[in-house]
Amino acid sequence: MIASVIVDVPAKQIDRTFDYLVPENLQAVVRKGIRVIVPFGPRKIQGFILSIKDETAVKNLKPIEEVVDIEPVLNDELLSLSEWLTEQTLCYRISALQVMLPAAMKAKYNKYFHLLDSHGIPVEMKRLFEKESPLTWKTADAHHALKDLQELIRHRKVEMRYVVKQSANVKKVRIVELSNENIEVSGNAKKQLMIIEELKKSGGKLSVPVLKELTDATSAVIKTMIDKGILIESYDEQYRDPFNQRTFDKTEHFKLTDDQQKAIMPILEKVNSFEQQTFLLHGVTGSGKTEIYLQTIDQVLKQDRQAIMLVPEISLTPQMVQRFKGRFGDQVAVMHSGLSVGEKYDEWRKIHRGEVNVVVGARSAIFAPFKRLGVIIIDEEHEMSYKQEDSPRYHARDVAIERSNRHGCPVILGSATPSLESFARAKKGNYHLLELEYRMNNQDMPEVKVVDMREELREGNRSMFSRDLLEEVAKRIEKKEQVVLFLNRRGYSSFIMCRDCGTVMQCPHCEVSLTYHRSKESMKCHYCGHEEYVPNECPECTSEHIRYFGTGTQKVEEELFKLMPHVRTIRMDVDTTSKKGSHEKLLNAFGRGEADILLGTQMIAKGLDFPNITLVGVLSADTMLHLPDFRASEKTFQLLTQVSGRAGRHEKTGEVIIQTYTPEHFSIELAKSQHYEWFYQKEMMMRKTAQYPPFYYISLITISHENVNKAAGVCSEIADILKAKLTDQSIILGPVASPIARIQDKYRYQCMIKYKQEPELKSLLKKILDQYSHTGKDAVSINIDVQPYMMM
Repeated sequence: MIASVIVDVPAKQIDRTFDYLVPENLQAVVRKGIRVIVPFGPRKIQGFILSIKDETAVKNLKPIEEVVDIEPVLNDELLSLSEWLTEQTLCYRISALQVMLPAAMKAKYNKYFHLLDSHGIPVEMKRLFEKESPLTWKTADAHHALKDLQELIRHRKVEMRYVVKQSANVKKVRIVELSNENIEVSGNAKKQLMIIEELKKSGGKLSVPVLKELTDATSAVIKTMIDKGILIESYDEQYRDPFNQRTFDKTEHFKLTDDQQKAIMPILEKVNSFEQQTFLLHGVTGSGKTEIYLQTIDQVLKQDRQAIMLVPEISLTPQMVQRFKGRFGDQVAVMHSGLSVGEKYDEWRKIHRGEVNVVVGARSAIFAPFKRLGVIIIDEEHEMSYKQEDSPRYHARDVAIERSNRHGCPVILGSATPSLESFARAKKGNYHLLELEYRMNNQDMPEVKVVDMREELREGNRSMFSRDLLEEVAKRIEKKEQVVLFLNRRGYSSFIMCRDCGTVMQCPHCEVSLTYHRSKESMKCHYCGHEEYVPNECPECTSEHIRYFGTGTQKVEEELFKLMPHVRTIRMDVDTTSKKGSHEKLLNAFGRGEADILLGTQMIAKGLDFPNITLVGVLSADTMLHLPDFRASEKTFQLLTQVSGRAGRHEKTGEVIIQTYTPEHFSIELAKSQHYEWFYQKEMMMRKTAQYPPFYYISLITISHENVNKAAGVCSEIADILKAKLTDQSIILGPVASPIARIQDKYRYQCMIKYKQEPELKSLLKKILDQYSHTGKDAVSINIDVQPYMMM
């Protein structure tokens, strides 16, 4: 019996299967889709079995060392999906397999030194082995012994062995139960009698933590009773609970409006006839898209099928989870970046074992190991976070459509501001367009006012708040209503500059300015994480006139406090929500009315639904508008529309104030009327003229290297290959320096291909990747993104 294994080394030379002999004792358990540990060169590493066969051309097969799983972790559908993913995103097969599993299932490799022969080895080395045997790599490194050990390995005195350690661990809870033997307990042993009493009350079995709480007994008392044979101990597997035993109130279906009824009918038709169809549900903010999702999932569950619901990043989860857990109870697993590694692993195991039928999660939940998919829903489908920026560079929407084809089920893409590509496909009839034109209970859209900050400056207002905004905030607070203030920047100021010579404090490793963070009095690079203290004088001209420019959330919070000291503010950005559970705590506090103003970055722009918010202020609508990215206007329009949608969602009417330095820009003007269709027409004209998606496909090749000439040279070679091999209809831009020309001490050059039809392009790009993916001292790093969303 022979197993074809793909091993855990993401490298070009190893991107294929290797054959291993299956020892007799493992033949009963070895199956496709399980993880095994195999010898590979001098080490042992983890791999996935992709197929089982009975013959091979390879002589002297090595045997599989051990099996990691009893059940396959990847079913046949996911194994073949990994092949599709490899072809589509030009990644290594092992990367495609690993992206489907939770982080806890990635192997860790530990290296150990074993002493084979102690004759004639240095005394200090002997002492090290006496202290610790086998000797770990960490200890050897700490004692600067690696060079000596290398020498001893050459002389066969020491051997280095690799051990694969699984980081996934199952949480166990200690259980005690009464034994059947009648062992007398003396009347003085009051604690022991209490324990027996409590166990009898609860049917003879309890977990140790609960027992300790009920009886106030110590571990020593329990141990004594186990030693005497009064109690029997065992261990039960227990899932980690991300919600700390929180109970969710059961909710019922809402009656659908005529608008919603019209939209859900075609979806349910496809669900009932087990047919694939991609729907684009275009509904204004607050039009009740979520209820359509919930009722569709309900129908799918009645057919004993399963549902995947994707939401963008962490921001939507607390309220979304509330809705889903309220409707479907324990049928729901939740997967998002706010969970610990262990919690994610447990939620994945619930899905894998078929204990739940609905998964709500961010991007990676698209790979949930369901076998009977009935619907896949992607809410806020225009969101950037559905695209993975490192290998495999997949878009969750493409994976969803591919999986739905395999399962014969519909995909619903929902958004108030769909991406241009999706809306164009719906207009062409590739997707089925469903429209929700009105808000629930026919609530009016909030009134939007655009304030020209240039005028404010001319009239002597140098503050970051326009007079209109401050006036409205004061009015709302007087009425005991709540306000949301949105700013697209975290930190205190965006950059620090010397007033005398104009030097801006730059990151030494990247070509970006450092961002000032007030809480630590430090400057930080948001690309490589480099951090340093703010200098007292300019490093160039030694002047002391160092000033902070730009605005971040911390600075806004401080300014608010100066202007309105009595106002209670909650700030939400990466800095305040990095602790586990902090996101939900802050939102719940705001929901309970413990603050008047919620101030935050992107994470507050979508999905929030609080009845008391009547004013939304956008402090600077221009932050994204002037980036070197053809989607800049689209992103600005989407963001402004989403933020505006947070106001007046219930009985009270809402108002939105947008502050900008470019009020005449069409994306800001049209966000005011929230008219998506007009924006779509205008932006499509621009895209057609500039030859960008959805009229053209684009692919981006980025080369990076420590030597600027090397990076530019290789990028130029690649551009020449493309020009020679592709048709005249394709447009090749570059080579040029990337917008951020250096990150982590590496210079970056890029080359972009715009094309309509290039059937040979993927195979050509794969050849280019293979040609330039060398390892070694002078090798360049090459990245190819087949449909880039990040142009920087």
